[in-house]
Amino acid sequence: MDDQQKKMKVFDNPVLPGFYPDPSICRVEDDYYLVTSSFVYYPGLPIFHSKDLVHWRQIGHVLDRPSQLNLDGLGQSKGIYAPTIRYHKGIFYVITTNVGGGGNFVVTATEPGGPWSDPYWLSDAPGIDPSLFFDDDGKVYYTGTRPNPQGERYYGDWEIWLQEFDPEKMELVGAKYPLWKGALREAIWPEGPHLYKVNGFYYLMIAEGGTSHHHAVTIARSTQVTGPYSGNPANPILTHRHLGVDYPIVNVGHGDLVQTGKGQWWLVVLASRPCGGYFRNLGRETFLVPVRWEDGWPVVSPGLGKIAVSYPVPDLPEQIWRQPPVRDEFTAPDLDLAWNCLRTPREQFWSLTDRPGFLRLTLRPQVINRRENPSFLGRRQQHHSCLAATRMEFKPEQATEEAGLVCFQSDQYHYRFVRTRNGTEQVIRLIKNEAGREEIIKEIKYTAGIICLQIIADGQDYTFYYGPREEELTLCAGPVDGRILSTDVAGGFTGVYFGLYASSNGTDSQNYADFDWFEYKELKKGK
Repeated sequence: MDDQQKKMKVFDNPVLPGFYPDPSICRVEDDYYLVTSSFVYYPGLPIFHSKDLVHWRQIGHVLDRPSQLNLDGLGQSKGIYAPTIRYHKGIFYVITTNVGGGGNFVVTATEPGGPWSDPYWLSDAPGIDPSLFFDDDGKVYYTGTRPNPQGERYYGDWEIWLQEFDPEKMELVGAKYPLWKGALREAIWPEGPHLYKVNGFYYLMIAEGGTSHHHAVTIARSTQVTGPYSGNPANPILTHRHLGVDYPIVNVGHGDLVQTGKGQWWLVVLASRPCGGYFRNLGRETFLVPVRWEDGWPVVSPGLGKIAVSYPVPDLPEQIWRQPPVRDEFTAPDLDLAWNCLRTPREQFWSLTDRPGFLRLTLRPQVINRRENPSFLGRRQQHHSCLAATRMEFKPEQATEEAGLVCFQSDQYHYRFVRTRNGTEQVIRLIKNEAGREEIIKEIKYTAGIICLQIIADGQDYTFYYGPREEELTLCAGPVDGRILSTDVAGGFTGVYFGLYASSNGTDSQNYADFDWFEYKELKKGK
């Protein structure tokens, strides 16, 4: 490495660590906006802003009202899939699918931070992963992925299709056109289509191979928007499936291209970082990769052909945003944008005003181990080694009441670290839920009025501590097996959340739990 390379400023991947899959990006002059899938978490579709493609700050959620987002009763990996964000003549468009909750729809806004419109639902729009393309002749096109209209001959026998979209009436018009079934013969799950027009060609970039280890990015082009499309002879243009299951970045696919104002091209793309074997607790994350065009085709990560851990920064003015503190003191008038609940809240179960400086969660009958909207607020685990902690005031009045800290993958796979009752005694209880079966790992008598709860993740080791003060913590249990929190065990498409939780477990209650603060921070491995 020469002196110039040593001095070259680089950025580290992923640019959005943790469960931020299916990234889609658009540029508006010198600003970049990015959205990702959110599945059954509410609010839905986090939206981020950047000036330099490396440093991102969340500016809101696209779907932040119950009228926009019905997630009632949906499983962990249903809900909001694979959005696409585009900007045209002063209007932002996000198009996406609510799987199990209504199908494909479009929302619009004049400001990326919102407010966004209620959904414009698209009739006769089969399949998932919709995208919009604004052609230079004024026409707008919808692309999506659907089952083979002639019948699925094998698992994942789908195709990419196109239809014109009327942005005035917010509806599909005209004929439907099949475009492409992917680069491989009998490719499975061609999905995530995006159209671009570059130097007179229409380029159709998709993902194929399924969103696990064999995921890939492929591309085709045509002189007509309706096809026929011819695949790049160098396909796939990006995949890690040939690198082996022990490679540190896996399941690469589902990307979106953007060109900077200086003419550089970049790809945002999902991938995962396994830990402790092929286990992906953090879910699918957002990575940034350079692109160069050669002979009419994009070359991704030139000279490497794979995602690097670091690259030279884009040729853009650096913009580092102020980061939120590691500890949320709950003194702001609204919840921080990092917080989500499960499914659509049909009643207000949290308050920042009932006791200023505290987050109050109302105990309700809904529980976290069913497809309900429990009293749960969580944020993503973003690092393999990290700490999540809280200080709670809660006195359980009956054995059905519990409140505390949760390490959550799904209703069928999680750990609950809660205060509750066992007869007349107040206890701390660590509960493992694996494949829907509950097991009490440890139960300890605890009578103090205030309790601090702490979870330390160190790779696949999750350890649980408790005490009256954060400076005076005692081991409850652990390390316990974190692999059950991976989608490779639990199934589905999401990543781990740390969250605050309160429930009366099916009974009526007037009780509540007060949380003084919540802290999340990265730890150096082994600490």
